[in-house]
Amino acid sequence: MRRLHLAAAVLAVIVLPLAVSAAGGKAAAAKAPAAPPAPPNITAAMAKGGCKAFAALVAASPDAHSTFQSAGDGGVTAFCPSDDAVRSFMPRYKNLTADGKASLLLFHAVPVYYAPRSLKSNNGVMNTLATDGSANNFNLTVQNEGEQVTIKTDASDHAARVRSTVYDKDPIAIYAVDTVLEPVELFEPADSPAPAPAPAPVADAPKAPKKQARHRPVADAPGPAAEDAAPADQRKNSKKSAASGASCLRWAAVLPFAVAVAAALA
Repeated sequence: MRRLHLAAAVLAVIVLPLAVSAAGGKAAAAKAPAAPPAPPNITAAMAKGGCKAFAALVAASPDAHSTFQSAGDGGVTAFCPSDDAVRSFMPRYKNLTADGKASLLLFHAVPVYYAPRSLKSNNGVMNTLATDGSANNFNLTVQNEGEQVTIKTDASDHAARVRSTVYDKDPIAIYAVDTVLEPVELFEPADSPAPAPAPAPVADAPKAPKKQARHRPVADAPGPAAEDAAPADQRKNSKKSAASGASCLRWAAVLPFAVAVAAALA
C-alpha cells in the first residue's frame, strides 16, 4: 500500500503541472486577438463598381497604384470617374507626362475616410493624395446641396457630381463621379482670360493716281540716204547752175520790152 501511495504522489507531482501548463496555453491561444483582415484591393473594388477604365489607369501607373494601396491602411476616400468620362478624356490624358498622369490619378482621392453621411456634411477645400506640400497644392473643393455632393476644381467650370457609392467599409470609401477631375496644376484655370482677338487688318490708304508721262513729239529720224544720191559737192554745183539759168531767163524776158521803149522814144 505504501508503494501505491508513493507512486500516486509521484504521478501527481509530474503530471499535474503538465496538465495545468497545457490548459493555460490553450487559454492564452484562445484569448490572442485575431489578425486584422488585409485591406481590399482598391482598383479591384473600383472595377467592380463600374470604374474599370479608371482602375486600369491606376493599375498601369506604379506610383499611383502603390500610393492608393498604402493610403488604404490609414484611411482614404476615392472618387472614380465613370468609364464614359474616362474614354472622352483619354486624348488629353495621353498628352501628360508619366508624373502628370500619376498626379492626375492621385488627385482623385483624399487621405481621409469619409462615410456617405460624413461626406454630405463636409464643405470646403480638401487635400488629395497628390498634395506634396510644395507650390503644387492639388486641392479640390467639396460642396453639398441637399443630398447632392459635388466636387469643384479651379480648372473646370462644371463641378463633378457624385453618382453612387462604389465601396464603403472603414477605412476605405469609393464614390463614382460623372467626370474626370482636372487639377489646375496640370490644366489652364477655367477663369483665365481668353486671348485677345487679333486686330483687324488695316485697309491700305488709297494710292494717288499715277501721272501719265508726257511724251514729247520727237522728230522723225532722217531716213537713210538713197543709194543713188549725188555726192555733196555735185549737189552744190548743180544749185549754182540752176541759179545762173534762172538769171538768163529773166534777161531774155525783159529785152524785147526795152527795145520797144527805145523805138518809141526815137
